[in-house]
Amino acid sequence: MKMKEQISIEEFDGKKFKIRTVEEDDNKKAVVTHYLHNLSNGVKKHYEEEAIKYLNEIVEYKNEEEKLNLVSDSAIQQLLYEVENVPYPTPQDYKFKFIDLFAGVGGFRIALQNVGGKCVYTSEWNVDSQKTYRANFGEFPFGDITKKSTKNYIPDDFQVLCAGFPCQAFSIAGNRKGFQDTRGTLFFDLEKIIETKRPKVVFLENVKNLVSHDKGKTFKVILEILEEKLGYKAYTKILNSSTHANVPQNRERIFIVAFDREQVPNHEDFKFPEPIPLTKTIHDILEKGKQADNLYYKKDHQYYPELVKTMTSKDTIYQWRRIYVRENKSQVCPTLTANMGTGGHNVPLILDDYGIRKLTPKECFSFQGYPMEKFILPNIANSKLYMQAGNSVTTPLIERISNEIIKVF
Repeated sequence: MKMKEQISIEEFDGKKFKIRTVEEDDNKKAVVTHYLHNLSNGVKKHYEEEAIKYLNEIVEYKNEEEKLNLVSDSAIQQLLYEVENVPYPTPQDYKFKFIDLFAGVGGFRIALQNVGGKCVYTSEWNVDSQKTYRANFGEFPFGDITKKSTKNYIPDDFQVLCAGFPCQAFSIAGNRKGFQDTRGTLFFDLEKIIETKRPKVVFLENVKNLVSHDKGKTFKVILEILEEKLGYKAYTKILNSSTHANVPQNRERIFIVAFDREQVPNHEDFKFPEPIPLTKTIHDILEKGKQADNLYYKKDHQYYPELVKTMTSKDTIYQWRRIYVRENKSQVCPTLTANMGTGGHNVPLILDDYGIRKLTPKECFSFQGYPMEKFILPNIANSKLYMQAGNSVTTPLIERISNEIIKVF
C-alpha cells in the first residue's frame, strides 16, 4: 500500500470532508473510535451502523477527491491499529463495563481499567482535554453531555457509571431554590442517565465543599435523589490523597458510591479503603536538574523580593497566593487547582538549585498519581495542562475505592 493511501482518525476533521458531510452534532471521531474499541464485544452493535456509514463516507471521499484506492476493510485495519497503539489500550479481558462521564483526561479510566473494567462510553466537552484523552486511550470522547443527542450514544449494557462531575452550577441553584430543583445543573444530567440506564453502581467525586454548600442543602438533595427517587443506597466519605493513596498531595475530596439496591442486595458489604502510610515524598516526584526557563521567576519580577525572602527550603512546596507566598508545613504538595496556570493564585512553587520555579506539568500529573513513564502530555499550552491536572482525580485513590466496589458486586 502506498504511503499516500493511509488513513487516520484525524482526517474526519478535514475541512473539505466536513463541508461535504455537515451534521448538526459532529461526533464522527467519537463514534468511530468507540466502535473500533468494541469490535470484539456486543457493544460494537450500538455504534456499528453509524460508524460504518462514516467509514464508508471517508473512504469514498478519499478515493474520489485524492484519487486513492482504499477499501473499507483496509481502512478499518489502519484505524484499528491507530486506536490500539496507545499507552492505555482498551482491555480485551475484562470483568465489568463502565462509562466515563465528565472524563477530563482519564483518571477514572486508568483506575477502573487497572481493576478489570472496560470503558464503553466516554464524554468530555473540553477540546484540550479531549486531545489528552485521545493520546492516551485511543478514543475520542463524545462532547456536551447536556445534549440529548450526546446522551443517545450511551449504550445500555454497563455496570458502573463514573463521574467527577463539576459543581459550578450549584451556587446558582442553591441561591435561587436551595437546590430543590436540579434542573439547570449538571447533576440533573447524571440523574436522567442513572434513571434511564440503571447501572449497578454510581461512582462520583467532587470537591469537599460540596458537603457544606448552601448549608448542606445541596448535598442533602443529591443523596435524596439517589436514594429516595432512584432507589440507590449511597455511601459517602471525604478522603485525602496523602492519607489514602500514598500520594504526597494534600487533596481532600468527597466520594459518593451508590449501589442499586435491587441489583446489588449485598451493598452493605461495601467499605471505603482504610488509611495507608505515606511513604512517598515530594522528592520522589520533583524532576531533577534545570527545567525550562519560562518556569523560573526572573529577578525583575515585581514579587521576586517577597519570594526570595520567604522561600528558603528545598524540602517543601510553597503556594503563591496573589500577593504573598505560603509554606506548606506538612511537606506535601498543596491542593492542585484548575486555575494554578492562569495567574498568581494557588500556584505551587519550589526552590531548586537554579532558582524559584513553578512545577512542571509533568510534576503536577505525578502529584495526581499518574504514571508519567507512560502517560502522554500532548503538545498544548502549559496553562491547559495545569488546568487538566488540577481538575483531575488522584488515580491511585480512585483505584483503591474501585477495588472495594468490585468486591461487592
